[in-house]
Amino acid sequence: MSHASPHIRLTALALLASVSAPALAQSAGGDVPTAPAAATNDASGTGDIVVTAQRREQSLMKVPLAISAVTGQGLVNKGITNSAQLASAVPNLQVNSAYGSTQPNFSLRGISVANEYNSNQASPVGVYMDDVYLANRTAHGMGLFDLDRVEVLRGPQGTLFGRNTTGGAINFITRQPSLSGTNGYLQGGYGNFNSWTAQGAVETTMVDDQLGIRIAGNYEKGDGKFHNVYPGGRDPDSVDKLQGRVALRIRPGGGPLDIRIKAYGGRDRGNQAAVFGLQPYREGLGFYQVNENRVGKSKTDAWGVSANIAYELSPSLKLTSITSYDGGKQNLQQAADGSPLDVLDINWRSKYRQFSEEARLNYSGNGLSLVTGLFYGWDHTITDNLFNIGSALAPGVNGGFFQHYRQVRKSYAAFAQGDYNLASKLVLTVGLRYTWDRSRYEDGYAYLFAGDVGGAQIPLATTVPCDGVPGSCAYDPSARYAIRGRNNALTGRAALSYTFDNGMLAYVSYNRGYRSGAFNGGGYTSSVGITYIKPEQVNAYEAGLKGRFFDRRLSLSVAGFYYDYKNQQVQDTRAGPVSFLVNAPKSEVYGAEAEASFRVMPSLTLNGSFGYLHAQYKTLTLQGTDLSGNALPFAPRWTAQAGFDWTVARVADGDLSLAPTLTYFSRQWFSPFNGVNAAGTGQVNSELQQKGYAKVNASLAWTHDKLTLRAWVNNLTNKKTLGYGLDLRGAGFPYNFLVPSDPRTFGGSVRIAF
Repeated sequence: MSHASPHIRLTALALLASVSAPALAQSAGGDVPTAPAAATNDASGTGDIVVTAQRREQSLMKVPLAISAVTGQGLVNKGITNSAQLASAVPNLQVNSAYGSTQPNFSLRGISVANEYNSNQASPVGVYMDDVYLANRTAHGMGLFDLDRVEVLRGPQGTLFGRNTTGGAINFITRQPSLSGTNGYLQGGYGNFNSWTAQGAVETTMVDDQLGIRIAGNYEKGDGKFHNVYPGGRDPDSVDKLQGRVALRIRPGGGPLDIRIKAYGGRDRGNQAAVFGLQPYREGLGFYQVNENRVGKSKTDAWGVSANIAYELSPSLKLTSITSYDGGKQNLQQAADGSPLDVLDINWRSKYRQFSEEARLNYSGNGLSLVTGLFYGWDHTITDNLFNIGSALAPGVNGGFFQHYRQVRKSYAAFAQGDYNLASKLVLTVGLRYTWDRSRYEDGYAYLFAGDVGGAQIPLATTVPCDGVPGSCAYDPSARYAIRGRNNALTGRAALSYTFDNGMLAYVSYNRGYRSGAFNGGGYTSSVGITYIKPEQVNAYEAGLKGRFFDRRLSLSVAGFYYDYKNQQVQDTRAGPVSFLVNAPKSEVYGAEAEASFRVMPSLTLNGSFGYLHAQYKTLTLQGTDLSGNALPFAPRWTAQAGFDWTVARVADGDLSLAPTLTYFSRQWFSPFNGVNAAGTGQVNSELQQKGYAKVNASLAWTHDKLTLRAWVNNLTNKKTLGYGLDLRGAGFPYNFLVPSDPRTFGGSVRIAF
């Protein structure tokens, strides 16, 4: 199979999709023209969900691409409270991070940042909030509250979403004022690890159909989930979040102008994630214990304002402008040795700002639906990292490296996509996007210093700019390093979809995705590794079926895909140690996935999904070692979710409902090396993996009128798993860096709606 052509594989996957769908289908309806966009779901979970994946409102089951949509209530039922937990609801999605829930690495169908951990890199899975692109990955680790829905678009989105979306796009869509009446809710909860939660929202309409406001907030506070046996040491993985959001909606005179202004802000002050490091200090410890003298704080801030202004020029023509300005910072204090020794302590510090403007025109009429527009965005990142290394200079003589740089990226794009009815049930989709990306790495400098953790730093030698080994260039406080990068790209989409008489939709598509070139944010021991490398590119072929069957009791979506993936950006740490950002010349990805929801009876709905994934490097060499044939990181071969929503009984005039979810992930590697070790490095890359496992989440809720009492548990069986791993032996440290996942958590909440 590994030598079969893309066309043969695509045909096989299409056949797999076709035989998976029952032939008894019912009509599912077409586009949903109502406004504003909302997720509308009946009690069974098989009703219409309205999505905007193609920048216009459509029924989820009528969009000819692989998309998962989870409503706000669906997130609650599945126990998903932050973006790092989305993998339990979406097939072929993984979420991993070296920093716990901070700066998550989204991997869709095997496409991710791989072993890259620096904050200056763009995610190949574009993350959006209300259609606003979030450039900085620190902002992606958000707590989820008062959402209408989350849309996850699998596969490259090179036309309408466009920016850096070789893997796909995730759009978090918040609840907006409906301009009718007053409503809201208050919710409070308590759980193990002394965890307190509170959230709520209030919406009021000052003038019906013209002026309304919605205010929402979220608070979480809890002790560390791992026990630190070091005397007086902090417990890792605590929670301390505070978030707020205000949305104002104005429709003057209830007419064609619709203005939505949003402002948000939030901060996180939790303890760093737990780390497994130096093996001698793991002896005698349980899985959920550490022995660490310097557990740090993970401090992040994010804020932003946006204006979405839409004007209906006519019943068939609509103009939309989305303007946003966002910012934030991170200060991650990370003891990276997992021991009571000061072997490696890192302070990751970055500040970021971004601006974007998108103007688009929607037309619908005469058998044509057209979206066309222009995009401009820039983002700035200023980084000041500190690496304290025990005995860096000599036995017992501590030191380390300080690193500073500023990165500026600008992106311009023009795009258009049209759906044309070739016949009453046959639709041709064609889209193109041309992108101009310009980047600068400037004011870069780094130096080797002598000094202890938290103490004074005595600069010894300049390492950036310096092409030699650390310590070979005299210290020059005025020395600076700067380079520029630029690239252009033509991306797009072509699809053919057909709706059968029974309402089932079948489609085939081709998509090209693109992720701009990048600078190596990990270059601080030498400037030789700080370069601008090639952009990534994905040519994706997909076939799928979706529809509703058995009198609309069953909703089913299936898809098969094949990717030709070029120039994935990965880290290569070589002797020196010098970090290089390089391109993996060629990879191959193919697989299949399915999602289903079946209403057995009015009180019981089954739901589930599965994903199969083959993601392999065809050509790759790191540290002089041939890794061709290895699996891509964070790409398990099999994933599956299964659960049900069951109204068990009427109790005290209220409904008692049970909603358990079982998730399964087969083995995944954390490194492109898989189990291969580079010669002469002392690597033990077999440690950088998580074998197959299953986890169970569940909630039990009693609802009476507007009151809901809920009990919940995540990781019911207390499964011990790793979520991330990084090779440090190749960089000269005598251990690998491993991050364990959370233990069992449970609690209860009270919610009152009004």
